[in-house]
Amino acid sequence: MTYTTLISTNQAYRHVYDSQWRFVDSRYYLDNIQQGHQEYSQAHIPGALYADLGKDLSAPVVPGVSSRHPLPDVNTLSQTFSSWGIGAQTQVVVYDQGPGMISARLWWMLQWLGHEKVAVLEGGWKKWQDESKPVGDELPVITPRTFNAKVHPEMIADADEVLANIANAAIKILDARAAERYRGENETLDPVAGHIPGALSAPFSDNVTVDGSFRSNEELQAMYQSLLGDTSTQDAIVYCGSGVTAAHNILAMKHIGMGMARLYPGSWSHWITDRQRPVATGE
Repeated sequence: MTYTTLISTNQAYRHVYDSQWRFVDSRYYLDNIQQGHQEYSQAHIPGALYADLGKDLSAPVVPGVSSRHPLPDVNTLSQTFSSWGIGAQTQVVVYDQGPGMISARLWWMLQWLGHEKVAVLEGGWKKWQDESKPVGDELPVITPRTFNAKVHPEMIADADEVLANIANAAIKILDARAAERYRGENETLDPVAGHIPGALSAPFSDNVTVDGSFRSNEELQAMYQSLLGDTSTQDAIVYCGSGVTAAHNILAMKHIGMGMARLYPGSWSHWITDRQRPVATGE
């Protein structure tokens, strides 16, 4: 069976030692960027390798030009995925500390490059530990495979497209950040507070329950239907602070069969690099 959105801890447990499966630990903390790797070094799912958001899943930051976590170029990503032993038949399982905010980014990147056999572990590392499933601290021995990228450019919207559609009722722009950041309150990560005019607040945290598992399909369907209305998912553009947590919303919609929304990879931290782009605050 192929897993392309979410996978339960019990389903993943049955394949921990399967050579055709690749587990990737993406634990990362924005307020302590070393902590994720330190935790991985102490214990992780057996055979899992570590993916660093800042080093492996982002290109170098260009101050005043790029977002805080710019997308790497396709060739660089293809080389990375090849070195991780991801080939055409490899089932990838990605996890982070819990709700999937980082692992969804890697899920999206693999989907963007045409690798559909990738799923986020529901509940992540926390749930895996809570269920006393096996852990280890050894670094995996990886046999490289050839990763052939098949880019899906339709999955991306750039700043110009977002700007051109902020007043277009046929396009829905969703902001995946916390509601207070959307309103322009308590902004601690970016130098300008607020949101893209016309965007709707859709915090990624609303996708999950208190234990980090995704809400029921029915709950997610109702939530996104209320946001999108008659707009198709393909005409929805999702952004966040730097193109990371927005992927969580895209994953949720894909999982419940609504299709693949588009990502504005630069997101808010890129939007505000051009002071000519409009900014809104409040509800």
